Amino acid sequence: MKVIFRADASTMIGTGHIMRCLVVADALREQDYTVSFACIPQEGDMIPYIENRGYEVLTLSASSDLANVDELNYSTWLLQSENDDAIEFAHLVGSAEIVVVDHYAIGKSWHKQVINQLNCFLVAIDDLVREHHADLIIDQTLGRTPEEYSGRGKVLSGIDYAMVAPKFSKLRSQAVSKVFNDKKPKILISMGGVDQQNATLQSLQALVGQVDANFTVLLGPRSPHFQIVKDWCALHENIEHKEFESDMARLMLEHDIAIGAPGTTSWERACLGLPSILIPLANNQKTVCEQLLKCNAVLTVSLDEIGNSLLNQYYELVSRWSQYHANNLKLCDGLGVQRVTFEIHKNFKPKTSIDLSLRKATQNDIKTVYDWQSHPSTRKFALNTEVPSWDSHYRWMSQKLESKCDYFYIIFDSGSGDKLGVLRLDLTEPDNYLVSIYVSPEHYGRGIALAALNIVSELHSDMTLHATVLEENTASHRLFKKAKFIQIDSRSYIRYAS
Repeated sequence: MKVIFRADASTMIGTGHIMRCLVVADALREQDYTVSFACIPQEGDMIPYIENRGYEVLTLSASSDLANVDELNYSTWLLQSENDDAIEFAHLVGSAEIVVVDHYAIGKSWHKQVINQLNCFLVAIDDLVREHHADLIIDQTLGRTPEEYSGRGKVLSGIDYAMVAPKFSKLRSQAVSKVFNDKKPKILISMGGVDQQNATLQSLQALVGQVDANFTVLLGPRSPHFQIVKDWCALHENIEHKEFESDMARLMLEHDIAIGAPGTTSWERACLGLPSILIPLANNQKTVCEQLLKCNAVLTVSLDEIGNSLLNQYYELVSRWSQYHANNLKLCDGLGVQRVTFEIHKNFKPKTSIDLSLRKATQNDIKTVYDWQSHPSTRKFALNTEVPSWDSHYRWMSQKLESKCDYFYIIFDSGSGDKLGVLRLDLTEPDNYLVSIYVSPEHYGRGIALAALNIVSELHSDMTLHATVLEENTASHRLFKKAKFIQIDSRSYIRYAS
């Protein structure tokens, strides 16, 4: 199945759109999709990088002069009219089953024209809450809700859909147990691929010589300030300058504090619990900062206050490092790209009577879950048959919802919104989880439990899942066998990580 990504990078646009598209592209390619990109050649376009990752890049025309690009006027980022871009794109592509668009200058008129020309399934990645004419809309902004978008198409919103590379989720178990290096902390400074305002050098000048720490600076040659930053770093023994890092997850895990711009990197840092000071470099990054501040996950410094405020914010972050570490881990589990590709793939599977989905449980679900757990049918085959008291249930579930390691899902019908059951994954040892699943009694016999287990097997394919079933619970024995779990004794099942 053919997938085309339409996105651009430049010294003005930055690299973020291309980088998050590459994460999704890699995941789709692993599932045997044929993936290509379509981009406009320009300074800092990342086309050689995309090609080095093994993707064909179709090049579009630029009818406008680069000098006319205005950072605050997104429509100028396209370098030609939206209509012309859509016509040329459809002509170059010829045919495609799926088109994924991640571009602030492309909107619903482009979507309509390309859908009409290619008869494709169109996915729009956005964080500006614009109106789209897309089949699937993805906005990974923390706190974003589907209701904020209007028009056609299913909306996947919030940090659960943060498109970070799978390497991050694989290192989470190590990040959970990380402790602060108070003898000589390691500070990572990374402002993205361009850093037009040179916040990197300003941050270094504010901290180096003032704090006893080792620094890693990540800034590549696409930045207009690359050489001056490189030369400045070379003058200091406690600074390592990197032009590129192929394993950002490992790099972040090795550091105690990050200083950087908001964006997709915010979700990468959160996944690994890396306490951060954010410096917004663009207007569209302010919402990310505000949401992360509400969660007590970051501190911020404005661009024009780096020299005056960064040092004080650094000491504030150090004094409450453990709190910020824990708050970040609660935000992002790093499985967003699996959720996104699952939703894309689902649209090309045979339709079922229920559009089943999983979402993370919240405080608002505690009473519903208690009612299900108290039902005689649920308790009959529970490992603990005693009905819990309301107080003990409330305390237990509240603690579960605060867990940085476990997964507490509500099974629901995404068409009607009806809650259908619970599926939990409780960590038993690194990368091993115990499954607990039950369905609301009024929805027995609809295949809901099997469908939910199949979803979990796709989302958590890198985990080994275990299940314990009472010998007399014949229905659950049938369930786990149908879900391709391996029975290892009379009560135990296992599904190995793939």
